[in-house]
Amino acid sequence: MIQVTEVKEMTVPLRAAWNVPRTKRANRAIVEIKKHVSQHMKIQEDEEIWIDQAVNEVIWARGMQKPPRKIRIVCTREEGFPLEVKLAED
Repeated sequence: MIQVTEVKEMTVPLRAAWNVPRTKRANRAIVEIKKHVSQHMKIQEDEEIWIDQAVNEVIWARGMQKPPRKIRIVCTREEGFPLEVKLAED
């Protein structure tokens, strides 16, 4: 059994999160990350996306009303596991 590993580093623009009411911006930022990752990693319909706790903490660090404008992430795909989204190391 061969495990195929695909890793991509990307910057996700979160500008769409600022076009919703301010009490829903952090939630929309998470949705935008999932949408961006599924587009660029060509996600299958049976595949899940797992977002790391550190990504969530960065989005919510300044509260619900002020998420970051963009975020750098690393996406890892391994056979038999969900698609992992983690923070990029600077």
